[in-house]
Amino acid sequence: MNSTSRCYDIVITMGDPAGIGPEIICRALSVMSAAERATVMVVGDPKIYRRAAASIGAALEFVPYEQVTKSEDGVAIGVVESAPGVEIPDGQISAGAGDMAFRCVHKAVELVQAGRAQVIVTAPLNKAALHAAGHYYDGHTGMLASLTDAPSSFMLLASETLSTLHVSTHVSLREAIERATPERIIDTVEAGHAHLVALGMHDPRIAVAGLNPHCGEGGIFGDEDSRCIAPAVARLRERGLNVSGPISADTVFYRASKGEFDLVIAQYHDQGHIPVKLIAFDTTVNVSLGLPLQRTSVDHGTAFDIAWQGKADATNMGSAIAYARRLVSDGTPP
Repeated sequence: MNSTSRCYDIVITMGDPAGIGPEIICRALSVMSAAERATVMVVGDPKIYRRAAASIGAALEFVPYEQVTKSEDGVAIGVVESAPGVEIPDGQISAGAGDMAFRCVHKAVELVQAGRAQVIVTAPLNKAALHAAGHYYDGHTGMLASLTDAPSSFMLLASETLSTLHVSTHVSLREAIERATPERIIDTVEAGHAHLVALGMHDPRIAVAGLNPHCGEGGIFGDEDSRCIAPAVARLRERGLNVSGPISADTVFYRASKGEFDLVIAQYHDQGHIPVKLIAFDTTVNVSLGLPLQRTSVDHGTAFDIAWQGKADATNMGSAIAYARRLVSDGTPP
């Protein structure tokens, strides 16, 4: 069977090839069954994947995805080549690596849009390398929104213990405060609610974190909580959503980790990232919501300091792939 007639469950992008992306992808592929590997294709330079597989002693075969066929002794891994032949220095920021990382994501979007794959899983990229190559995005989520012409997107950090969805992500703290508008908060909650319902939750319990210390303490420490967040929560409750807030950020994440809430809406990047990474650094999955396609990712960086040394842990990549399979199985909308 020629693979061009198939729709793969998952397409994995290489990320920055100077980092640990190729290694963790190969490690994750190496522990899959042949049947599981048959549902996955990867995007990037096949020479880099072969080198990564050899570096960890993984007996993986990478061939052009058009030539993939099933056989009795296993399944070769299909590669969609993206910017092949570029020399990339290991563990260093370079424009070549940034350009390849971008091209991998761009190709994965095209494959999903063409019906060749259902969910994108991304390995980490480096924003400085991306910018050096002339691709001025704040990260994967903003890049995917641009490539798909999505009006907005949201970053969900999902783990078994604590999950957070962010009103804003890669912006300055000053800009994050400005973005905490009732409209954006409502859109964020609704995106999270829809995602959880699609995953099988009947009535998701969502908490909205406050922005200021103690939610402003009656206006003493700022009025954004009473002026922006509280009205948004009231409107959402009028629509029938099980939403609470604003709840002071110094307690809401603890309460959620103990099972009181299914999701916490964080007002800005570090407010949501710090507690989730503290509790579940190795297993947290980055999920993009609000896009016309589905994407999961590892929740760590390129780790240039250990890249190409055989030291990278693929646990988080395994979690991202497992979550992607869940999206394919459940048919969850973006």
